[in-house]
Amino acid sequence: KVIAKEAKKRREAAEAFAQGGRTEQAEREKAEGELLDGYLPKQLTDDELNVIVASAVEEAKAAGAEGPRAMGAVMKIVNPKVAGLAEGGRVAA
Repeated sequence: KVIAKEAKKRREAAEAFAQGGRTEQAEREKAEGELLDGYLPKQLTDDELNVIVASAVEEAKAAGAEGPRAMGAVMKIVNPKVAGLAEGGRVAA
């Protein structure tokens, strides 16, 4: 988790530096982020993530979850399956 947080910080910093016109700093942050990414497990593709989420939605519906409460039930099913393989923002989307 520590490496994932640091890699994310580097990506965000690279974007901020690029927007501020500091391309040299942005390139350095991007390179550091890519180096850290090499130590992380391969991230799920959007298609793989969609299959897992669709399966969890069906499972939550079968358990009787509906409406906004279903989101919490789906996340409880999905999060353990994708821990370390997809960022929470991607899962929630």
